[in-house]
Formats: sequence, structure tokens, C-alpha cells
Amino acid sequence: MGLPRRAGDAAELRKSLKPLLEKRRRARINQSLSQLKGLILPLLGRENSNCSKLEKADVLEMTVRFLQELPASSWPTAAPLPCDSYREGYSACVARLARVLPACRVLEPAVSARLLEHLWRRAASATLDGGRPGDSSGPSAPAPALASAPEPASAPVPSPPSPPCGPGLWRPW
Repeated sequence: MGLPRRAGDAAELRKSLKPLLEKRRRARINQSLSQLKGLILPLLGRENSNCSKLEKADVLEMTVRFLQELPASSWPTAAPLPCDSYREGYSACVARLARVLPACRVLEPAVSARLLEHLWRRAASATLDGGRPGDSSGPSAPAPALASAPEPASAPVPSPPSPPCGPGLWRPW
């Protein structure tokens, strides 16, 4: 089919394509409703064989009712702020390090214990006061129990980098 040469040809083309486009649209709707029926019936505890002749409106009503009865806790929540996400990531890294560091024996056990205690305190202080790790102006929370951890030395240990609280949060992972 070539391009229409006149305005009348374009109108005729639209008129001839309209039923075909409507047929495709209805087929998409019916296919989506069929998939929705296949998803919702098992969730409601009904068998597909008993409900094979459900009307489209019935499928939509059952879906709406099911979604309204879902507990609020199963609905997705708002995305965490970048600062919260940073704190969660920091705590997860410390937890992973606490599992891996003693096993790999790269550091002496006393040094490893001091390092982990320091990192746990930084993570806990950031979580408790809502600030960044290293911004602890108040008392720091106790670290999780470590096996025979000696008291940390009085020399200050550098804090982890402060989390960026802007929209361009960069993560190496």
C-alpha cells in the first residue's frame, strides 16, 4: 500500500483500518483478562474449571475485591531516602565483614576485633542519632558481642566517608 495522494485517500485508509485496529485492541484486552483470571482464581482458592465462563466484569470485580482486602503491609512503600539507603548499606557491609574477616585471617584476631567493634559502633551511632556514621556527638551504642575484644586504643580511627544525601547517589556495587 502506498502513501495516500489525496485527503480522501487518507480518510478511506483510516476507515478501512479502523475495524482491524479495533479487533487487535479487543484481542489484547481479552488476552489480558484471561491472564488476570488465571492469576486471580488460584489466589482466591477457586478452580479454573468451575469458573471457565466468568464474564469480564466478574474477573475485574474479583480482582478489585482481592486487592482491596490485601493487608496494607503488602503494598510497596516509598523508596528510602539516599541517606537511609546508605546507612543500610553500611550496616550490611559491616555485617558481611564481621563474617568474613575472622575466617580469612588477614589480620591478627585482636586487630580484627578492634576494627569490627569500631565499625559496629559507627554503624550503631549513625542509626541511633539519625546522622551519618562518624557524626556521633552523643554516646555511641554498644557493639555486638565480639569474642574477647580488647578495649579500643584512644587514638582516633578515621570515620567512613559521609553519605551523599543528594539525588546522585553513587554506589560501587
